[in-house]
Amino acid sequence: MSDNTTTNLIIIPWESLPDEILTNIFVFLPIKSIIICTSVSKAWKSLIKNPTFISTHLHHSLNKNQNLLFISLRSENQKEFYALHNEDDADLTQHARFDYPFHAPDPHNKKCIVVGSCNGLLFLSNFFRAAPNNGFYLWNPCVGKLLKLPSPNVTYATHGAFRGSSGFGFDPKTKDYKVVSVVTLLENFDLGKTRPQVEIYTLSTGQWRMLRTGLAPICVLLRSGPQTFINGALHWVAFRVSDNNLHNFVLVFDLGEEDFHEILLPEFPGHVGLNRLMSGSVSVYRNSIAFFRQDNDFLHMWAMKEYGVVSSWTKVFRLPLSNLDFFGASDSIQRALGFRRNGEVILKLDGGRLISLDLETGEFKDLRIMGYKKTIVDYHVESLVLLDKAANSEDTY
Repeated sequence: MSDNTTTNLIIIPWESLPDEILTNIFVFLPIKSIIICTSVSKAWKSLIKNPTFISTHLHHSLNKNQNLLFISLRSENQKEFYALHNEDDADLTQHARFDYPFHAPDPHNKKCIVVGSCNGLLFLSNFFRAAPNNGFYLWNPCVGKLLKLPSPNVTYATHGAFRGSSGFGFDPKTKDYKVVSVVTLLENFDLGKTRPQVEIYTLSTGQWRMLRTGLAPICVLLRSGPQTFINGALHWVAFRVSDNNLHNFVLVFDLGEEDFHEILLPEFPGHVGLNRLMSGSVSVYRNSIAFFRQDNDFLHMWAMKEYGVVSSWTKVFRLPLSNLDFFGASDSIQRALGFRRNGEVILKLDGGRLISLDLETGEFKDLRIMGYKKTIVDYHVESLVLLDKAANSEDTY
């Protein structure tokens, strides 16, 4: 037998590999590399832009041990930008940075703010501002896709002035993305009788539809701004008047069932009259929610230890807002922004500096990140969602 054994190698062209093998290769590539692969061949482009592959890639990304935190920021020249920070790093090192997605120098577009993040999609809106070019947008910065949503049925032009808010999330029942617009018409407004107008946009249909009248409870959302999406539902702080008293609660909209329910808030001494409207916000906290309330002197936080169980509301802290010594400098807390996945709460100081508070040890940490008035934080995952969408979208690279 010869010592020079020859190994027979069978070389299989890439284009001949089964889709199952290609899929298992592509999901491990960085997103920019996957985008480049769409230019290699029509077969690869068809595979990568297929909704099944996009869903498979998202599932893989969600199961990766890479925890990203989205933060909207503003540069020294006041231009808005967005950054993804790696939460697995104690110092929250920057993972990626994206510029404001609107190229046109339209002053109205500059008023768009990020409302929330879900499965790699950012939801932006300036719809509730008095601007002629207002609207809703879905943006995936990782693939450079920006989708402008059609105008809802209820607008300033059609129904006059209103107060409203919106929310965005993923419906686990239909595997679809939904935007919800909740507006209270101000004409003939009655605090004790008026129900909000509710519309739902679904990404799969690209259309808005009105929610049946009467499904929304009599209430007004406390304020527009960042919404909270968890457990397949959107959450806002709302209020209503009953027995000449003002009652605050968390309004919950289940995206799968498309119905509303309410979560009572903890009792707050002194907040019972019509002239004592309480300010507050709700945020995702681990697998449940937390509630922040700010008065003239203190920032209060309650955590709902068991989601949906009112008796599980637990007071976590009461922090003085001003004259605090943070890292050798006196500063004041402006507001709470949300949480890191490790449970630390992120606070914004008056000067713009972001800090975190460890709820177990009581220690503060300077994140060395400068925020601004509209800064939000949210969990994020890199995905290919929107890559298969072409109509009414534009490239933001």
